Amino acid sequence: MKKILYSLILLTFNLSFAQDYTNSIKSYLQQNRSNLNLEQQDYSDINITSQSHSKSLQADNVYVEQRYRGIKIHNAISSFVLREGSVISAQLAFANNIALKANTTQPSISALAAISNAASELELPAPVGLNLIETVGNNSYVFSDGNISINNIPVTLVYQGLDDNQTLRLAWDVSIYKKDAQNYYSVRIDALTGKLLEINDWVASCNFDAQPHSHTMESTESVLFSKKSSADFHQPVVNGAAYRVFPIPFGAPNDGDDVLLSDPSNVVASPYGWHDTDGVAGAEYTTTRGNNVLAKEDIAGNNGAGMQAEGGATLQFDFPFDLPQNPSNYTEGAITNLFYMNNIMHDVFYQYGFDEESGNFQANNYGNGGAEGDHVVAEAQDGGGFNNANFMTPPDGYSGRMQMYLWSAPQNVLGTFMTVNNGALAGDYYAHKSAFTGGGTPLPTTPITANLALIEDDNSGNSTDPHDGCDNVTNASELSGKIVVVRRGECGFAQKVQAAEDAGAVAVVMVNNVPGDPIRMGGSGAGIGIPSIMIFKNDGDAIIDALLNGETINTTLVDDGSGTDFNQRDGDLDNSIVAHEYGHGISNRLTGGPAAAGCLQNEEQMGEGWSDYFALMLTMLPGESGEDVRGMGTYISGQSRAGGGIRTKPYTTDMSINNFTYNSIKSQVAPHGVGSVWATMLWDLTWAFIDEYGFDEDIYHGTGGNNMALQLVMDGLKLQRCSPGFIDGRDAILEADEIINGGANKCLIWNVFARRGLGFSANQGSVASKQDGTEAFDVPADCPLGTANNEIENNFIIYPNPSNGHINIKSRFDLGNTKVSIYDINGRLVFNKQVELHHTALIDASELSTGMYMITVEGGDKTQTSKLIIK
Repeated sequence: MKKILYSLILLTFNLSFAQDYTNSIKSYLQQNRSNLNLEQQDYSDINITSQSHSKSLQADNVYVEQRYRGIKIHNAISSFVLREGSVISAQLAFANNIALKANTTQPSISALAAISNAASELELPAPVGLNLIETVGNNSYVFSDGNISINNIPVTLVYQGLDDNQTLRLAWDVSIYKKDAQNYYSVRIDALTGKLLEINDWVASCNFDAQPHSHTMESTESVLFSKKSSADFHQPVVNGAAYRVFPIPFGAPNDGDDVLLSDPSNVVASPYGWHDTDGVAGAEYTTTRGNNVLAKEDIAGNNGAGMQAEGGATLQFDFPFDLPQNPSNYTEGAITNLFYMNNIMHDVFYQYGFDEESGNFQANNYGNGGAEGDHVVAEAQDGGGFNNANFMTPPDGYSGRMQMYLWSAPQNVLGTFMTVNNGALAGDYYAHKSAFTGGGTPLPTTPITANLALIEDDNSGNSTDPHDGCDNVTNASELSGKIVVVRRGECGFAQKVQAAEDAGAVAVVMVNNVPGDPIRMGGSGAGIGIPSIMIFKNDGDAIIDALLNGETINTTLVDDGSGTDFNQRDGDLDNSIVAHEYGHGISNRLTGGPAAAGCLQNEEQMGEGWSDYFALMLTMLPGESGEDVRGMGTYISGQSRAGGGIRTKPYTTDMSINNFTYNSIKSQVAPHGVGSVWATMLWDLTWAFIDEYGFDEDIYHGTGGNNMALQLVMDGLKLQRCSPGFIDGRDAILEADEIINGGANKCLIWNVFARRGLGFSANQGSVASKQDGTEAFDVPADCPLGTANNEIENNFIIYPNPSNGHINIKSRFDLGNTKVSIYDINGRLVFNKQVELHHTALIDASELSTGMYMITVEGGDKTQTSKLIIK
């Protein structure tokens, strides 16, 4: 029988679940109903929508929807973590007093009428030929597409909460995928009045069309790249499938050259390679199609079949890019890079828990649970838009769609116009050509090769820099026949270049005097007869230091075509954008569970932030630091890796450059600006973990601080409630660290968030608004401000706390014989035990009654007393 779209989310129970945790969760809610402000009827009719086992948490993630008289409450999906049948974590999104808030149980308008009303509200044509295809359950139906939707139209009865938080309106939930694939609307139509109550869009459109912001940021990263710099990260040996791509950790062509990679598939995540769909050794496709993604072009913008790149029987996808040139000349190469990057996202994030049970995108789940048949459909050079990209995330079991567009080439495009031919600084340098008016000589296509010489002047004017060429030149004899290095500043560009030319220079290399990308030198160039370029401050400072030390530097300047924009740039080559888009699929599937698709629609949600963060994590280069500037979309902006990108502020831990705090979301545009504030906090968190635990280049299986931070962020997505705000996201990461690490990094995490205003006393207000939160910069009493890790302050970490009596004690030291004493609130000794504490010990105090205690640990010369809660 043909699979009906979205029937999965209309089912009330999935009989394939290994365990039904309903009773355990109801028992937990009953025991905590007072603290949770719930009435019995608020949880008497709950339904498990999905569950999965988490290897990192060593527990099960269970997602539960709230219902009233069998009708689900839209997005009232709570996240529970259960271990051995007991709830160890709960993040609730239930409404309270639902019996008093529900307005009715009987609709006045039909499901069919609701589709027509939805079409009208969305300004779509009136549906034609609507037919009922399937009745899925009580008040749950699937209709034909009505010639207004790509897919059939599911309609189900739900309750919609209103902004006043006092009313639950009976409504029809209608989903319409517009025929241009630009929007997949999920709307609630009032079941009594037919009016529109809420509209959501399952297509995350990233609106990257904002102009890049100017910036003056420092970056300790050099933008010096050898023509063969890719080999520093991959040593390809072509045997079997091979793909010519811009490999991670490169973010785009502005990080290094394309490389022919030999079968980069991961054996755990893609055990049969990237071209399999049947789970038997041997590829089913010789094109850019397989278990995880179908990549094709959609130049016509009609969402048709499209051309796939063909690798032949040996799966050799070797399509040269020969940049710069028009994207139309390397379409198969673009498709190949898009196929590669989608598969990389699948394989990498599989290691962190985005697997089959958790709702990942696979045609065949190879018997590992979850709903299958939902590989990503990725469309390269899509003609349906411009200066943008998007990702559509339906519930588990139905394919996501990625649409990658072309971009208007920026006016100022960096090129590799300068090559140092010898010494420690050898390699290609990014630069801008000059743009003098009324004269000036363009950079020639015939190479100019000469030694560099540093200009010196007498500082007779207002300038204090002897190398800016603003005053009388004192070393003219050393400059003749040389390519002269001059520092920007104080006087005009034309004056500097003219001074060098008068001394006999054959060309000028201008060194930027401020951080950030170099600029195109302007002004009147009348009389100037030599070419000039500007390079980055960091690169230029290194060259100046070398020249002052007496080194000989031979250099070639040439217009190699790399700064030619050809009017368009291709987003398929920008790995950070592809990663960002795929990231929407991850965050949407993990928040609220894989059966949900609309849990990131509220105003304070952070979906764009997770996507930016994932892109940053996949493109971290060894040797970078947290203070370095990382911009999103630098390639399509014509910038270097160190450029500011397309966000209001670039990503860096340096608060003099990016000073975002929690309050910043009030002035940032939702969702992209709001998301960038969250990504800033996650980026800070990652670098705090790297500072504590080091950096590991192995993004798949590494154990460094970057791997640890990414795992906590991924588990935080699973733990948080549907429709989260910043506090929810922060607390979910803290909870993940508690479950995985026994809270070992609690103070590190608190201090990172507190630094950005998301401290202990912060309040997010309503998740439906970004305007009502209150920032705070404090931390819990047991985490002194500035303490990165509570192990610095405390000798022992006691976890879990609250506990069921089975308590772990972690020590910074190998102490051997250690005394553990527990006292009740009256100071009476109720537990006493000697243990061998070799960094970690487990004690069983499960016979203690529920309540609050004090636990004292004494070993060697170390003593610590902490509060302990037995539940």
